[in-house]
Amino acid sequence: MVKFMVNGREHTFEGDEDMPLLWYLREDVKLTGTKFGCGIAQCGACTVHMGGMAQRSCSVPMAAVDGEDIVTIEGLGDQDRLHAVQRAWVEEDVAQCGFCQSGQIMAVASFLKDFPNPTDEDIDENHTNLCRCASYARMRIAIHKAAAYLRGEA
Repeated sequence: MVKFMVNGREHTFEGDEDMPLLWYLREDVKLTGTKFGCGIAQCGACTVHMGGMAQRSCSVPMAAVDGEDIVTIEGLGDQDRLHAVQRAWVEEDVAQCGFCQSGQIMAVASFLKDFPNPTDEDIDENHTNLCRCASYARMRIAIHKAAAYLRGEA
Protein backbone atom coordinates (compact mmCIF):
# COMPACT_ATOMS: atom_id res chain seq x y z
CA MET A 1 0.00 0.00 0.00
CA VAL A 2 1.24 3.46 -0.95
CA LYS A 3 0.40 6.33 1.44
CA PHE A 4 0.83 9.99 0.52
CA MET A 5 -0.74 13.44 0.73
CA VAL A 6 -2.49 15.33 -2.08
CA ASN A 7 -3.30 18.99 -1.40
CA GLY A 8 -3.16 18.38 2.35
CA ARG A 9 -5.35 15.27 2.35
CA GLU A 10 -4.12 11.77 3.08
CA HIS A 11 -4.49 9.18 0.31
CA THR A 12 -3.74 5.49 -0.02
CA PHE A 13 -3.28 3.48 -3.18
CA GLU A 14 -3.28 -0.29 -3.59
CA GLY A 15 -3.37 -0.66 -7.38
CA ASP A 16 -0.73 -1.06 -10.07
CA GLU A 17 2.33 0.73 -8.70
CA ASP A 18 3.55 1.38 -12.26
CA MET A 19 0.47 3.52 -13.00
CA PRO A 20 1.48 7.16 -13.52
CA LEU A 21 0.53 9.62 -10.79
CA LEU A 22 -1.20 11.72 -13.47
CA TRP A 23 -3.89 9.09 -13.96
CA TYR A 24 -4.45 8.65 -10.23
CA LEU A 25 -4.94 12.40 -9.82
CA ARG A 26 -7.29 12.73 -12.78
CA GLU A 27 -9.26 9.48 -12.58
CA ASP A 28 -9.32 8.52 -8.90
CA VAL A 29 -9.18 11.90 -7.15
CA LYS A 30 -10.93 13.84 -9.96
CA LEU A 31 -8.34 16.66 -9.90
CA THR A 32 -8.50 17.40 -13.60
CA GLY A 33 -6.47 20.62 -13.54
CA THR A 34 -3.39 18.46 -14.09
CA LYS A 35 -3.46 17.79 -17.84
CA PHE A 36 -2.28 14.95 -20.07
CA GLY A 37 -0.17 16.39 -22.87
CA CYS A 38 2.48 14.12 -24.28
CA GLY A 39 2.80 11.23 -21.82
CA ILE A 40 6.61 11.23 -22.05
CA ALA A 41 7.52 14.06 -19.63
CA GLN A 42 8.42 16.48 -22.39
CA CYS A 43 5.66 19.11 -22.50
CA GLY A 44 5.01 19.76 -18.79
CA ALA A 45 1.20 20.01 -18.95
CA CYS A 46 1.08 17.44 -16.13
CA THR A 47 3.42 19.31 -13.75
CA VAL A 48 2.67 19.02 -10.04
CA HIS A 49 4.78 19.61 -6.94
CA MET A 50 6.11 16.54 -5.18
CA GLY A 51 8.06 17.27 -2.02
CA GLY A 52 8.05 20.93 -3.05
CA MET A 53 9.72 20.25 -6.42
CA ALA A 54 8.11 20.42 -9.86
CA GLN A 55 7.55 16.94 -11.28
CA ARG A 56 5.95 15.81 -14.50
CA SER A 57 3.33 13.46 -13.14
CA CYS A 58 2.93 11.45 -16.34
CA SER A 59 6.32 9.85 -15.64
CA VAL A 60 6.04 9.37 -11.86
CA PRO A 61 4.91 5.82 -10.99
CA MET A 62 2.61 5.45 -8.00
CA ALA A 63 5.33 3.42 -6.25
CA ALA A 64 7.44 6.61 -6.12
CA VAL A 65 4.85 8.68 -4.25
CA ASP A 66 4.93 6.71 -0.98
CA GLY A 67 5.31 9.21 1.86
CA GLU A 68 5.30 12.20 -0.51
CA ASP A 69 3.43 15.48 -0.24
CA ILE A 70 1.87 16.30 -3.62
CA VAL A 71 0.35 19.64 -4.58
CA THR A 72 -1.68 20.11 -7.75
CA ILE A 73 -2.90 23.34 -9.32
CA GLU A 74 -6.08 22.94 -7.24
CA GLY A 75 -3.98 23.11 -4.06
CA LEU A 76 -1.61 25.93 -5.03
CA GLY A 77 -3.99 28.77 -4.22
CA ASP A 78 -7.69 29.38 -3.98
CA GLN A 79 -10.30 31.89 -5.13
CA ASP A 80 -9.78 34.10 -2.09
CA ARG A 81 -6.00 33.99 -2.16
CA LEU A 82 -4.30 33.20 -5.44
CA HIS A 83 -0.66 32.18 -5.46
CA ALA A 84 1.58 35.01 -6.74
CA VAL A 85 2.12 33.16 -10.03
CA GLN A 86 -1.61 32.63 -10.54
CA ARG A 87 -2.25 36.30 -9.80
CA ALA A 88 0.42 37.44 -12.27
CA TRP A 89 -0.88 35.01 -14.91
CA VAL A 90 -4.38 36.50 -14.64
CA GLU A 91 -3.17 40.10 -14.58
CA GLU A 92 -0.98 39.58 -17.66
CA ASP A 93 -3.63 37.56 -19.50
CA VAL A 94 -1.07 34.85 -20.23
CA ALA A 95 -3.37 32.02 -21.26
CA GLN A 96 -4.58 31.65 -24.80
CA CYS A 97 -6.09 28.18 -25.17
CA GLY A 98 -5.20 27.54 -21.52
CA PHE A 99 -4.53 23.81 -21.83
CA CYS A 100 -0.91 23.93 -20.63
CA GLN A 101 -1.34 26.75 -18.13
CA SER A 102 -1.80 24.71 -14.95
CA GLY A 103 1.49 22.95 -15.68
CA GLN A 104 3.14 26.25 -16.58
CA ILE A 105 2.01 27.83 -13.31
CA MET A 106 3.16 24.86 -11.23
CA ALA A 107 6.57 24.84 -12.95
CA VAL A 108 7.03 28.59 -12.45
CA ALA A 109 5.99 28.44 -8.78
CA SER A 110 8.75 25.88 -8.21
CA PHE A 111 11.26 27.75 -10.40
CA LEU A 112 10.82 30.96 -8.40
CA LYS A 113 11.88 29.18 -5.20
CA ASP A 114 15.33 28.72 -6.75
CA PHE A 115 15.35 31.96 -8.75
CA PRO A 116 13.63 34.64 -6.65
CA ASN A 117 14.96 37.42 -8.89
CA PRO A 118 15.19 35.71 -12.28
CA THR A 119 16.87 37.15 -15.33
CA ASP A 120 15.52 36.52 -18.81
CA GLU A 121 18.41 34.08 -19.25
CA ASP A 122 17.38 32.20 -16.08
CA ILE A 123 13.86 31.89 -17.46
CA ASP A 124 15.07 30.76 -20.90
CA GLU A 125 17.37 28.11 -19.42
CA ASN A 126 15.07 26.75 -16.74
CA HIS A 127 11.46 27.13 -17.81
CA THR A 128 11.10 24.16 -20.14
CA ASN A 129 7.33 23.62 -20.28
CA LEU A 130 5.92 23.86 -23.78
CA CYS A 131 3.05 26.03 -24.98
CA ARG A 132 1.67 25.39 -28.44
CA CYS A 133 0.07 28.85 -28.46
CA ALA A 134 3.52 30.37 -27.84
CA SER A 135 2.51 32.65 -24.96
CA TYR A 136 6.15 32.88 -23.93
CA ALA A 137 6.45 36.69 -24.09
CA ARG A 138 3.50 37.14 -21.74
CA MET A 139 4.79 34.31 -19.54
CA ARG A 140 8.13 36.10 -19.16
CA ILE A 141 6.37 39.32 -18.05
CA ALA A 142 4.19 37.35 -15.61
CA ILE A 143 7.19 35.47 -14.21
CA HIS A 144 8.97 38.75 -13.44
CA LYS A 145 5.77 40.15 -11.89
CA ALA A 146 5.21 37.03 -9.76
CA ALA A 147 8.82 37.17 -8.57
CA ALA A 148 8.28 40.80 -7.50
CA TYR A 149 5.09 39.80 -5.64
CA LEU A 150 6.94 37.01 -3.84
CA ARG A 151 9.75 39.41 -2.89
CA GLY A 152 7.14 41.83 -1.52
CA GLU A 153 7.97 44.52 -4.07
CA ALA A 154 4.55 44.86 -5.64
